[in-house]
Amino acid sequence: MDFNLTETALAVRDGVRAVAAKYDHAYWSECEEAHRFPSEVFADLGKGGWFGLNIPEEYGGGGQGLLEVAIANEALCASGGSAGTFFYVTTPGFGATTLVRHGTEDQKKAILPGIAAGDIQFCFALTEPDAGSNAIEITTSARRDGDDFLIKGQKVWISNVENADWMVAVTRTIPAGEANPRHAGFTLFLVDVKEALAAGTLSYTPIPKMGNNILHSSQVFFDDVRVPARNVLGEVDNGFMVLWDVLNPERILAGAGGIGGADAALAYAAKYATEREVFGRPIGSNQGIQFPLAQIKAKVELGRLMTYKAAWLFDQGLPCGNEANVAKLTGSQVAWEAADQAFQTLGGMAYSKEYPVERWLRDARIAKNAPVAEQLILAHIGTSMLGLPKSY
Repeated sequence: MDFNLTETALAVRDGVRAVAAKYDHAYWSECEEAHRFPSEVFADLGKGGWFGLNIPEEYGGGGQGLLEVAIANEALCASGGSAGTFFYVTTPGFGATTLVRHGTEDQKKAILPGIAAGDIQFCFALTEPDAGSNAIEITTSARRDGDDFLIKGQKVWISNVENADWMVAVTRTIPAGEANPRHAGFTLFLVDVKEALAAGTLSYTPIPKMGNNILHSSQVFFDDVRVPARNVLGEVDNGFMVLWDVLNPERILAGAGGIGGADAALAYAAKYATEREVFGRPIGSNQGIQFPLAQIKAKVELGRLMTYKAAWLFDQGLPCGNEANVAKLTGSQVAWEAADQAFQTLGGMAYSKEYPVERWLRDARIAKNAPVAEQLILAHIGTSMLGLPKSY
């Protein structure tokens, strides 16, 4: 068992760090305050090929795997741009990972080179107002119309629609009440976002939110969005397994982003606690400051190991659901704990927007609820990993 990262993985980490180092805390805070997409850093990462890591070389990518994408995401977030995790979750995650594993040859040729070049962005549409976390009960439907499908319904909390060229839309081609088994009847589509917006059949309304305002999270409305049958991902009515190959990478990348965000908060808090002197000594020499940071550091390292393991399993084509859930749970929890403890370390000054800590705290909080609530992950661990009885 070898825990050393490959030379390629180390090169990915160092390469993304070099790009991220050009953008300081003030840059990310300015983007957050202005609700502005960080187009400069996105363009730099795209030019460097850092979004095409898991795309095969024949489509212009790096020929690596999800592990390298997770390491890139972690490195970006560790620079202080914790909301930058959306860069990797949306496009290399929802877009490249799904297409590489489930796309047709035509789909891959049409889209993957653009992702690898940093010219194409993605979003993912699953969550609905009534279904919430119960994906089985979604009602957004797709019905046949000649060589096309028409999608009708509503989604909520869909991130990056405003920048996306393509959307992975999750629909039901068999209503939940008629599906047997219950997970049958799902079909996933590639929706040309700009074409549907121009046709007036797709619309979205941004939701004012607490953090991560470098991009929108929106309500999305489908009013008979026309999608060619050639844009189906996988098979009609058999999209549930495709869906899991979207959700597990999402959780792994969310875990990686959380670990990176925790690294940023811990580094900032440790530097402050080393330089700040009260009562004639650095505050970091006080165990009341030092021990909580040390405890969180230990959790970060454990979370990093599980995130890498989950990504490695996915790359090997092995079951990774348990590991993906644990990685996401750990990453989201430790990101919140690190930001909260950094806040406590800085004291009252952390409340000031002069410092990035309040931004990290706001960015981290939503990860305890999304992309999956920690209670649902704990329920999965209890029933699927511990064998405890279900509550329903």
